[in-house]
Amino acid sequence: MEKKKNFSRKREAILEVLRSTKSHPTADWIYQQLKPSVPDLSLGTVYRNLNRFKEDGTIISVGVVDGQERYDADVTPHSHFICDTCGAVLDVNDEFVDPESDEEVSRILGVCVVSHQVVFHGLCGACLEKLKAEKGK
Repeated sequence: MEKKKNFSRKREAILEVLRSTKSHPTADWIYQQLKPSVPDLSLGTVYRNLNRFKEDGTIISVGVVDGQERYDADVTPHSHFICDTCGAVLDVNDEFVDPESDEEVSRILGVCVVSHQVVFHGLCGACLEKLKAEKGK
């Protein structure tokens, strides 16, 4: 029974770390944050629990950025911006996306859309400023 309690404690710690950041972290980042306080935590445990959370809808995957999957505990409808230079992932509220697009796509394609994700790509503010500074030299 102690093992079950320990597993539950680890699972809750993983979710708490994910909910405490807006950085859309990787499994490795979550593992590094928790390892000092949960020394018996393994990276495999982090991955297994993140997959479980994705399957039950507790979290979403933003996708793979720089070769690593990024996660988001905010499951409310919103989009993301990914910086193609530094890999930063930013939340974009859905005022930029037509709320009737699911119905329109369903009608046009003869399918049933249950959700969608919009991802914008480009340069974040910091990378844009750095580029401007480099061009100004």
